[in-house]
Amino acid sequence: MADERSALREFLAYHQSAYFAVSYGLSDEQARSAPSVSALSIGGLIKHATGMQRSWMARVAAAPDAPPKDPRPFEELTREFADQHVMRPDETLAGLLRAFEAQNAESLRLVETADLDAVVPVPQDIPWFPKNQKAWSVRWVILHVINELARHAGHADIVRETVDGATMYELIAGLEDWEIEGWVKPWSPA
Repeated sequence: MADERSALREFLAYHQSAYFAVSYGLSDEQARSAPSVSALSIGGLIKHATGMQRSWMARVAAAPDAPPKDPRPFEELTREFADQHVMRPDETLAGLLRAFEAQNAESLRLVETADLDAVVPVPQDIPWFPKNQKAWSVRWVILHVINELARHAGHADIVRETVDGATMYELIAGLEDWEIEGWVKPWSPA
């Protein structure tokens, strides 16, 4: 890595790739299962990682302005946020991975092109954002996304090990041979 931007890009890509490894070989039913006391599932974590990146990177894309405000009622937004953590019966692992792959590409594009020093306004109308912070830099947002991906990949590791005992070492080794109908692996030539 020759510079800060390439380091940010490589760390982001590395943590994005963990979700493909942790879901290697799972059926939709296994990806949907929440095998512990927690409600977390592999599919739900992939869906959340997709939405989390989408939300944060929309702020990067709009910087130094705020992204367009969603006009929907707050209750609808919170329902959608809660749904973001659950793999519904009508969703497939392949579909979730395709959406994740598309968002990953957009996130990486923004890391390659955004002004790292640009100001990203902190929303003051969303309860979980700090009220004493007015702005972050694009650099901070990218580091935060990397942190979130790493944190949730750790959750996914635990869930996966609970599903079938598989650990990341064997999952990464088997990943190259994985085929999901209608899906091109983002880490291999098309």
